[in-house]
Order: sequence, then C-alpha cells, then structure tokens
Amino acid sequence: MQNTYGKLASWIYHLDKPIGHSFGDLEFYRQRLTGCDGPILEPAVGNGRILIPLLEMGFAIEGFDASQDMLKHCRQECRKRDLAATLTCQTFEQFSYDRRFAAIIMPAGSFQLITETASAVAVLKRFWEHLQPGGRLILDIDPIESVISEAMPARRWPVEGGDLLTMTSHRAEIDYVKQTTLSHLHYEHWRDGALLVSELDLFHLRWWGVDELTFALREAGFADVVVSGDYQHGRQPRQGDQIISFEANRPTI
Repeated sequence: MQNTYGKLASWIYHLDKPIGHSFGDLEFYRQRLTGCDGPILEPAVGNGRILIPLLEMGFAIEGFDASQDMLKHCRQECRKRDLAATLTCQTFEQFSYDRRFAAIIMPAGSFQLITETASAVAVLKRFWEHLQPGGRLILDIDPIESVISEAMPARRWPVEGGDLLTMTSHRAEIDYVKQTTLSHLHYEHWRDGALLVSELDLFHLRWWGVDELTFALREAGFADVVVSGDYQHGRQPRQGDQIISFEANRPTI
C-alpha cells in the first residue's frame, strides 16, 4: 500500500499541522473563495487544517479523504467546535456526489499524491463533472525542486504522558521518466525507550511542470487557467517559489 496515512501517520500529521496552521494557503483560499455562491468541496481534506477554519468563517464546505484515521481527527476537531461537517471516506478515483459544487479546492500539493498520469487526468475530469457551470477548481503543487530534494531525515514529537513519536524519511527512488519519487516513511511510537508500535508508508509523489498541468487542465475541459507563485494571485511563478497555485473554471457553456 502507498500514501495510506494510517494511525501513526495521521497522529503525527495532526501534531505537525494542527487546525488553522497556514503556509499562506489559508489566507489565499479565503480570499479566492470570498463571494463564492454555493457549496465547496475539499478532496483529501485530511485533519481539517483548512476546512475547519473555512467552516468557522461561514463557508459551506465539505470534504472527503481516503484515510479513516485522518477523518477521525477532523471529526473530533469539528465536535470540539460544535461544527456540523459533511465528511466521507472516498478516493480521488471513485468519489461521487449527487450535486455539483461552486468550487473545489486542493491546498498543500495533495493533487501530487496521484502518481499515475492517466489517473490524474481522469481525476481532473471528475472535478470538472462535479463543478457547476462557472465553478472553479483551485489547487496547489510543489515546485519540482521541492519534490526531488531530500526531506528532513528524522523528526520527533513529545506527546502527553511522556511518550515520543518519531518519523524518519528515506528517499528510495526518483523516476525521472514517470516524474515520481518514492520515500520510505517510518513512523514510531516510543515509551520509556521501548518501541510500542511502528508503521511504514511507501510514500509516492508526482511532480508537474507548470505548462504540463496547464495543458492537462485544458484537456479536462477547464478554461481561464491562472497560475500564481507563492500565493500571490496572478503573479507568474518564478525560480525560488515555494508553491505554485492553479485556478481554472468550468465554462458556463
């Protein structure tokens, strides 16, 4: 299995990226969604880092995720805040709703979890089908250099009761033809120097060129594609940007 976000991975994600933590994306998406007249969908909603603040701001947003463990954190955080959220366990390739959305958002490079090109294009078409005419898709990707660079090899998180969570990352493969990376992510839960439980995630990512993803969006039926660097809407990406955002519309005709 790959990109599974099991119990330990989800716990660590929730500690490392708590609700409301922003890389600049929360402010960007709030601004881009202002005036959005209709429901919003967040695929790969995770622990609700973005969804919950947007709910608190009054946006009509719901989400899905393939990880039940991630959804558990999201539901718990919603209950703490007395928020009613519609959350379902679905995959990119098979998600389905009986209504269309005014916007679909994918912050933080989640789209790059889809590593097969044909699958990624098919998912873009599913997004198009689930948007209202005139609806918008907004998604982020990491620049190529961020994807292929080595991640921090070891990290740690002390937790309540004196336990320790750790994550170590090893880059196992870079495929320059398929434009994918494979990392081995080892998650471990320690107590008094003894290992209680561990998880291994075979973590795959795909990188995209700016023009390549623009063409893929147009091939899926989208129009008016705007590409932005570092959450500055309309400013063309440039060398050194940490994030690249794409916004595109489903035509009204």
